[in-house]
Amino acid sequence: MLKGFRDFILRGNVIDLAVAVVIGTAFTAVVTALVKDILTPLIAAIAGKPDFSTLKFTVNHSTFLYGEFVNAVISFALIAAAVYFFIIVPIKHLTELRARRRAAGDAPDEAEIPSDELIVLREIRDLLQRT
Repeated sequence: MLKGFRDFILRGNVIDLAVAVVIGTAFTAVVTALVKDILTPLIAAIAGKPDFSTLKFTVNHSTFLYGEFVNAVISFALIAAAVYFFIIVPIKHLTELRARRRAAGDAPDEAEIPSDELIVLREIRDLLQRT
């Protein structure tokens, strides 16, 4: 039973997922602050209204508060735009530059050459997977 647990924990994708969750949580705070403190006030300066939560309409004595929905849609659109323009586009550009350099025959980056520690860790991983 413990061997199965060890095998589960030492699988690469479990560790990658844990790292992704931690980094994603930290990154959420950064993107939220960007949208809340920079992009939303910018839109408020252009549109004249920073908060739509009070928007509503009434039909047959039933009140529909659609302002919170509008706020959520705007927030989602701003977060998606921030992630796209500040993360996806630059990473895509860097990836294309790296691919062009490789195609031109440039030497690999130092980051691409495995360190001695990484080689030893890979050997340990391979030995553990055999047992």
